[in-house]
Amino acid sequence: MEPTRIDVESATRTYPVFVAHGLAAAMDRWLSEAEVGDRRFLVSSPTVWARHGKTIQAALPKVEPLLVPDGERSKTLHTVSRIYEALIRAGADRRSTIVAVGGGVLGDTAGFAAATYLRGVDLVHVPTTLLAQVDSAVGGKVGVNHPLGKNLIGAFHPPAAVIADPQLLDTLPRRELRAGLYEVVKYGVIADRPLFDRLVDGLPDIFERKPELLVDIVAASCRIKADVVAADEREGGRRRILNFGHTAGHALEAVTRYRRLRHGEAVAYGMLVAARLAADRRLMSKGDHAALTELVGRMGPLPSVTDLSPADLLAAMQRDKKVVAGRLHFVLPRGIGDTVIVDDVTEKEIRRALGTIGIRGRA
Repeated sequence: MEPTRIDVESATRTYPVFVAHGLAAAMDRWLSEAEVGDRRFLVSSPTVWARHGKTIQAALPKVEPLLVPDGERSKTLHTVSRIYEALIRAGADRRSTIVAVGGGVLGDTAGFAAATYLRGVDLVHVPTTLLAQVDSAVGGKVGVNHPLGKNLIGAFHPPAAVIADPQLLDTLPRRELRAGLYEVVKYGVIADRPLFDRLVDGLPDIFERKPELLVDIVAASCRIKADVVAADEREGGRRRILNFGHTAGHALEAVTRYRRLRHGEAVAYGMLVAARLAADRRLMSKGDHAALTELVGRMGPLPSVTDLSPADLLAAMQRDKKVVAGRLHFVLPRGIGDTVIVDDVTEKEIRRALGTIGIRGRA
């Protein structure tokens, strides 16, 4: 089956996102279609390689993998240094390409290595989680965490291609699938009411991983992100709508030291907080607020965060990269399919909104 092709325009290049079930098995063809060089260095993790190594190795038989630790706690400059060392020892030059096979954390880390090794080499994403297929692999943002905040060290480095194969999701644990679906919900809320409605109607079949539905939501999400990135690659304006749910979400990840929540789960909580803020300001109707809350609830349980301190979360928000000139920016929904960015949310409003996810303290 010929893949869906979505071209993403950036200031430095236009690159393709290929989406199709079973695409990874023919990866070499699509890398050639994207005019990716033959000198390729594959970066993955032990967990991902155990699940998909045979498929990837059959498609790229001459490429030996470099396996590095995965997970938010490994998204550090130390892991990037390991990639540098392997590239240097192998004599990788500026015509080399890093092929990142893994989830969003692996893609961000390997992508930062690609952006900075020899001042930049080509990068190909082969995302193996739903979250990475619909979000992190597209758009060109790469980076690593710092103990004081998420993604504070990074770069804009568009890939040469993205190979999104929903068949790779067959082995994905249900919790990881849910984590990716929360990002799809985000796309529906910020830009696409019909996508949101398809999630509401098709959720049971999506959890059954029916190929046509997975291809549909991955392609729809990538199209939205491609449109946003083309209009604002470096997050100076419209691209900030992609941060819906991320202001409180990143704070939750930082306060729990990236151990308790998957990124998508943190975003789910962040969307509920932002929606509560919007509803309290009468930006979002009661019906749309209820629809978002119900859909997130239907997806399954989220790890408890009721033991967290509002003060700690507020402090983490102030260290986030979404603080500009000392003002914290929030993306608030005006309804399903429309958002607005505000910079005047008060501490009292945030504390009240945090209460909707069970985080309560002195008002």
